Amino acid sequence: MLKNKDFHNLIILGVVGTLIFSACGFIFGGAISAVLIFALGAGLTAFFAHITKKRYEAIERLNDYLAQVLAGAKLPETDEQEEGEVSILKTNIYKVTSVLSHQRDLLSEEKIRLANALADISHQLKTLLTSMMVMNDLLKNEDDVAKRGEFLKTQSNQLDRMNWLILTLLKISKLDAGTVELKKEEVSSKDLIASALKPFEIQMELKEIKTEVIANDMTIRCDRNWTLEALQNIIKNCFEHMDAGGQLKIETDDTNLFSMIQISDTGCGIAKEDIPHIFERFYKGKNAGKDSVGIGLALSKSIIDGQHGEISVRSEEGVGTTFTVRFYKTIV
Repeated sequence: MLKNKDFHNLIILGVVGTLIFSACGFIFGGAISAVLIFALGAGLTAFFAHITKKRYEAIERLNDYLAQVLAGAKLPETDEQEEGEVSILKTNIYKVTSVLSHQRDLLSEEKIRLANALADISHQLKTLLTSMMVMNDLLKNEDDVAKRGEFLKTQSNQLDRMNWLILTLLKISKLDAGTVELKKEEVSSKDLIASALKPFEIQMELKEIKTEVIANDMTIRCDRNWTLEALQNIIKNCFEHMDAGGQLKIETDDTNLFSMIQISDTGCGIAKEDIPHIFERFYKGKNAGKDSVGIGLALSKSIIDGQHGEISVRSEEGVGTTFTVRFYKTIV
């Protein structure tokens, strides 16, 4: 402590000041005055030295604490109840380091999720590329026109899937990065549902899937294009999990709190253990199709959440699945 320049100067100043004033007291007031002044000066010097020593010790503990934090040690708990500038500083440092530690943990978790996502993306793309390379090798040595046409059709389908995968990942990335501005438009629910169903009309007709739409003539405040993307991904999921002759039902409702779109199917349903994870990226439940990637519903959730909405699901295996989308009229 004596090596500290400020503390050293304080002691010297106190001692020198005490001696000077004691000498003046002896000259002008005699020995008794000198002794009293010396005792008072020595007492004040000792008192201030003690207070300063305690402050420097507190600062030293804070310095050790920060060194531990920088070294990655676990943050110690604090129950600081004292008053004063150093105590306030100590409390604020604890708060800041706690926040930084929490942010560090979040970044660590985010890095793990990113690594897992990249691994999943690489796996999906590698699977498609491998299939296309095999088809390409077969095409080189195939003379049968019919088989060549079949191989080319398979390659075309794989390219379509790869294109969809890349575009969907780009959309999710834009939403995650906050570079997408989701507008608030007045959209007719009937027009929105009709537009969402249009790309599937031929497929549903070929698969003999019946569609029932019970839509109120209501207006939904949402971003039309992005909401259309979300609904189409939900309908696509329903369509892929229904056998021929199934039924797709879409209903709407309007309350003082929210506007709702409900999409139900008579498909194979979702296993109970899969329901909590159905909106997670690259998650594929036990009833997922062989070509499922697991990002369509994740994109839908990102879009709905980005508009302060809510998407939920309930399902029963062998009976069907119902997706409910709510657009709240006030932020909840």
